[in-house]
Amino acid sequence: MGFIQLGKAHQEKLIPCLVAYATGTLLAAAFLGMIPTAIIRSGYNLNLVLPMILIGLMFFFILEKLIIWRHCHQVECEVTESAAGPIIIFGDAFHNLVDGIVIAAAFLIDFTIGIAVSLSVIVHEIPQEVGDLGILIDKNYSKKKAFIYNSLSGSTTIPAAIISYFILDEISLVIPYVLAISAASFLYIALSDLTPELHRKLGAKYSIRQLILIVAGIFTMVLILALKDLI
Repeated sequence: MGFIQLGKAHQEKLIPCLVAYATGTLLAAAFLGMIPTAIIRSGYNLNLVLPMILIGLMFFFILEKLIIWRHCHQVECEVTESAAGPIIIFGDAFHNLVDGIVIAAAFLIDFTIGIAVSLSVIVHEIPQEVGDLGILIDKNYSKKKAFIYNSLSGSTTIPAAIISYFILDEISLVIPYVLAISAASFLYIALSDLTPELHRKLGAKYSIRQLILIVAGIFTMVLILALKDLI
């Protein structure tokens, strides 16, 4: 709520920074944490992991094409007037459910990787949730109703994480598959969703700031993942 109360002007300045930082954390978490771990857990079977990443990318592309999963980081979102509200609520609930599974799988592998993945999820969720709330209000939902619906759709992460933690622990053979598909979701979000948002701002000042924040996101993940060698 504190972020929402900052006001629209401050949000418009802060959200692009969060989007750039989230891009770095998602890419680093996927390439430096999840994919290498999936390869190791699969017995270095690249013929298993890489096709699963490709399948995951296609899966998320199809979902977005069907308008089941919709990310939006601004109030003006390209969805039809009548469908916008339900699409945002259902899509966000599904998205957060997947995030819960991703977090659970990461913690089952390694506590440090779990922390890194959780941070990546949190950072990219902030601009998405604020954007979704803005869309609901823009579509004539009251602020109270928009906040309640948005909160309910976001609440699927915790039960999904808890259930997945115990289920995946029992069937550990599927964890490399889950990690590969999870990495695909991070890559898809970063490259298909967040990166186009960054290109909306032109000019050397914006480009340099975005690059610094992306590198900061990557460096944050590197530091977190390096902790497992020290613990």
